[in-house]
Amino acid sequence: MAVTLDIPLQVYRELRQHLLPDNSRLEQGGFLFARCSTDSERNSDFHFIAWLPLQRVDYAAQYQDYLELSDAARARVIKRAHDLGASLVEFHSHRGSYPAAFSPSDMQGFEEFVPHVHWRLKGRPYAAVVVAPSGFDGLAWTGSPNAPVQLDRIDTGGKELHATALTLKRRRRSADAAI
Repeated sequence: MAVTLDIPLQVYRELRQHLLPDNSRLEQGGFLFARCSTDSERNSDFHFIAWLPLQRVDYAAQYQDYLELSDAARARVIKRAHDLGASLVEFHSHRGSYPAAFSPSDMQGFEEFVPHVHWRLKGRPYAAVVVAPSGFDGLAWTGSPNAPVQLDRIDTGGKELHATALTLKRRRRSADAAI
């Protein structure tokens, strides 16, 4: 199974500029609205529809290492996805020189938010991408809202960017160590 996110190059550039601005040390976020298609081999592609960069007013909390959406922003994003008949792809940034991976608090947030969005959007897939200066990692919930799979790559129309895949590797190592 492979999961790909298709984004026009110009949108990807705008997205990275918003998430990793030169003049801020705070995490930034946004949502991409996408159509998701799955083939007979269970490969899934998220296809760009629209990009919504989040602004300061959209956060209940915004720090160097933590973001929390306001209830109003959460409702507005879900309603827009519903109106577009789209899946949501969450984006946020992690500043620093380390490779991109979701934090434990990110994973905890997904445990609550993904099932809620899955229910509100009538089972549509959900994806999340964390962007760092050195790259990105991504997860997708294409079936169960409790079982993420790797979002393998972002295709910007000729240039393929590959995920670090560190988040799921770390989860597997932790699960193996617990046995």
